[in-house]
Amino acid sequence: MIDVCLLGTGGTVPLPQRWLTSCLIRYQGSSILIDSGEGTQIALHKEGFSCKQIDAVLLTHYHADHTAGIPGLLLSMAKSDRTEPVWIIGPKGLKNFIDGVLKIALYIPFELNLLEYEENEFCFTMSGLEITAFRVRHSVPCWGYEINAARRPRFEAERARAQDIPVRFWNRLQKGETITDGDMTYTPEMVLGAPRKGLKLVYVTDTRPVPVIAEHAKDADLLIAEGMYGEEEKLEKAKLNRHMMMYEAAQIAKEANVKELWLTHYSPSMPHPAQYKEAVQKIFPNTVISKDGQKTDLAFTEE
Repeated sequence: MIDVCLLGTGGTVPLPQRWLTSCLIRYQGSSILIDSGEGTQIALHKEGFSCKQIDAVLLTHYHADHTAGIPGLLLSMAKSDRTEPVWIIGPKGLKNFIDGVLKIALYIPFELNLLEYEENEFCFTMSGLEITAFRVRHSVPCWGYEINAARRPRFEAERARAQDIPVRFWNRLQKGETITDGDMTYTPEMVLGAPRKGLKLVYVTDTRPVPVIAEHAKDADLLIAEGMYGEEEKLEKAKLNRHMMMYEAAQIAKEANVKELWLTHYSPSMPHPAQYKEAVQKIFPNTVISKDGQKTDLAFTEE
């Protein structure tokens, strides 16, 4: 199961009831934050989470509405007596960004592990999740994230018994290990069933619509995507500043056959994004006009 909470849904500047962009993902006891705009700490506390528990921060790009919360976040971690390292992962420029942060956030007592990439697609594993950063199209270099939780095939005990495989090897075989015992070799294929569907979450914001989004979001359980503007007359402004309209995000969700779309990163000029709900749901019915604190548990399907 992947727990998802949108901490902030605002773009550019915060509003009284809308903090800037941030999303918390929890999986198997680990917590990953995507972006950390202004108000992230307040939103964490409001939703009952602690910044001390965050293991990694993934950054999409370095605009302030996605990063201004980082210095305070690190300082609060320090004041909570954290000693474990924190991973910070982001595109080229990360080291320079963190150098600047540490001029404000002095005396951080734990290690910061930095992972900087510049490829159009960059794959890595974090907290048991398989993550791909993919480049999108904004006014500055910007990446989205595809996050996958793989699921092991079901262990079939009856097959193991029928082949006289010793019980002491079952756990290792279930984990994918091949075992040699004397003249006998046991492989996972001997005891595992058919592949089972995992979970996929895609997070993408600050971009124009580009084909790579639908490619990574194909059949996703949840797509969290920018809906900067709802008014059709704002299209030219969206193109100029390389942002995405609500209805454009809905069209991508429809094309990618996702289960659900959450819109986020609303312009401060759009204080009531829910007024466009009916229009975007005509394009993609399973569209949610997210608010700060939007939550869900993505659960594995029974097979």
